This record gives sequence, C-alpha cells and structure tokens, in this order.
Amino acid sequence: MPRLVDVLLERRILVCVGSGGVGKTTTAAALALAAARRGKRTLVLTIDPARRLANSLGLASLGHQVQRVDPALVLRGAASDRGELWAMMLDQKQAFDEVVARHAKDPAAIQRILANPVYAQISGSLSGAQEYAAMAKLHDFDRTGEWDLIVVDTPPTSHALDFLDAPRKLSEAIDSPAIEWFRKLRGEGGSRWSLVGKTGAYVLKRLAKFVGSKFLDDLAVFFTEFNDILGGFHQRAEETFALLRQPRVGFVLVASPEPMAVREALAFHERLVTAAMPFVGFVVNKVHPSQPMAPPPTVRSIEDALAAHPAVARLALSGTSRTMAAQALITAYTEIETLAAADRRAIADLKAAGGGHAALVEVPLLRDDVHDVDRLVALERYLLGPPPPAIASR
Repeated sequence: MPRLVDVLLERRILVCVGSGGVGKTTTAAALALAAARRGKRTLVLTIDPARRLANSLGLASLGHQVQRVDPALVLRGAASDRGELWAMMLDQKQAFDEVVARHAKDPAAIQRILANPVYAQISGSLSGAQEYAAMAKLHDFDRTGEWDLIVVDTPPTSHALDFLDAPRKLSEAIDSPAIEWFRKLRGEGGSRWSLVGKTGAYVLKRLAKFVGSKFLDDLAVFFTEFNDILGGFHQRAEETFALLRQPRVGFVLVASPEPMAVREALAFHERLVTAAMPFVGFVVNKVHPSQPMAPPPTVRSIEDALAAHPAVARLALSGTSRTMAAQALITAYTEIETLAAADRRAIADLKAAGGGHAALVEVPLLRDDVHDVDRLVALERYLLGPPPPAIASR
C-alpha cells in the first residue's frame, strides 16, 4: 500500500475531496504545511468561506489574493529552511469575472458583460459556476509553474465532486433552446418582438408586465454576449480535465468513519474512478482508537484500582461511591470499544474500495480542535508518519 508522504513529495497537485464536517479543510492545510516544511513552495487554495483555514495558519483573514504564511511559523523545527507556504480563499464572483475577461472578444465586451445586471445576479449562483471557477483558477496557477505543490480544498458540500459536471451544467444552462429563444430578441434591425413570432411576442409582452421590458432586454443582451465566449469556456474545461487526469495530480478522499460519511466517500471514489481521475488515497479523521484490556475489566477490578490510587484514596470515598464510579467507567469503556469496532468495519470498507493500490491514513478523534500551526504540525504525524529531523540552526 502506498504511503501518503510519498504522494505528497511526488505529486504537483493534490485535490482534497469530501463532504462537509469531516475535517477536509484541516487536512488540506496540514498537507500543504507539511510540504512547505519539507522545502516545497506550496499553495493551499480553499473554497470554504469559513475562517478555519485562515485562523489555523495564523492569518487575520483570507481573500482572493495569494498571501504568504509567516515563515517563522511555517519553518520552526522544520527539516528545510527553503519551503514557503501561501494561501488563498477563492472569491467565486471574482474568479468567474476573470474567466469572462479571459474569453471575451474585446475589452468593451468584458465591460458590457460585467456591467449587465443579469450577469451580476446569476454569476454567483449559476449551476456549476463556483466549481468551474475553482478549477479554472487551479489551471491558471498550474500554468505559471511557480508552485512545487498546489493543494486544493474543494467546496464543503455533499456534492463535493460537482466540479466534474460543472462545464456540462454551465453549458446546458447557457447554451439551451430556451436561451436561444431569448437571443433572438437582438435581431438585426426591426422590432425585437417580431423576430420571435406572434406567440413569442405575446409571451414576452406578458412577461414584461411582471419583470419589465428593461429586464428582458438585459437578459437578451447577456445571453448574446455570453454565447460569444462559450467556446473559450469549453476549451478551458477540456484543458482543465486533461490537467486533472495527469499522473502528477492526486485526489485525496477525506472522510470520517460515520456511516453517512463513509457512504459518501465510497460514492465519491466510484465517481473518481469512472471519470478516470488519479485517486491516491483516503484520509479517515475522527477515528475512535480501540484499547482492549486483558483480562477484560470488571466492576470489582476497577473498584480495587480506584481504592489503590493515592489521589482517589485522598477523597475518602465510600464503598458505594467507588462502586458507582466503577460502573460508570465500565459503561464508558464499553461504549468507546463499541464505537471503535464500528469504525474498524467502516475503514475496512474503504480499504476494500482502495484495493491495496491507494493510501489509507487514520487520524484519531482528537481532544482539542486544530486551530493553529503547532497543532497542524502535530497532525502531520498521523497523516505522514514521523517528520524528518529538523535542521540544526535557522
């Protein structure tokens, strides 16, 4: 079975995929930090609007501009002093504006589209727009050649692989028969209503009473202008898919052992395999560790252990109190072992799906939240194993 540390050192792009609440953003940050501490110039790109990533990296905030994480935090106790860690949170609207600006036919067309009120309303909510913009931004960063490793934290939703369908959804939303009908409003000369026939004119006049003729004009202008750049969108989608299928890319599925999270992870895995994406491994967070005791504890053995413990003895508990405490401890221990057994079965299902050709890393359920660089460094031991020795001096 391959090791995740080898994947980290060999690949140029890692895409962390998973449903919400499984620790995906934290995992992406820990992997990016580990790469930087091994000497790589690393970028972590998140689409999660929460402040977790910024806080854990010691940044006041994250925005659409790339920011460098304090080298003193990144390189403290690291094996290399040459690494860099940069971070960015994708602004969906701004990223989509950049895609439009790249493919529009001229500066005037860019301004017309960006200033169009219909575009302003739908560019942030159009089906597939966020995912398309994220993958387009990844493509841009990769083309610069400035990064040894790019780690992508995909959208924190139950539809974490929507970016696989984003170009198709976007094209269907824009390039459809209904939209073509609206484009006819901008015919060359004559009445704009006459071009769609009597029935169409009647429908449009009725619509105008509710939304206003100005809105319909804006709608027609938008779809006409946007149609001119669809070819560029299709081309970028093809280039991005070609990039994501390259062997220098790796998809890491992040899950927890909860039944729903495992089902979603298995479904994500199937989709990745079907789409011929290079899947490299699972990271399973929040695992309950099993701590079997031999012989199995009994109420009497726990009572005796409590009575012999100096700190407990100083409490001068009655025999009844010690018995109640022992019973509570036995109950808690049994519940933890039951959860651990359920986690082992869930992890076995993921391991079977990987088929021995993918890494599988378990991260135990941690007592404290991971919210700073030191805790991200500590998390590295679970993800990648013991870190390399720190350099002697900085």
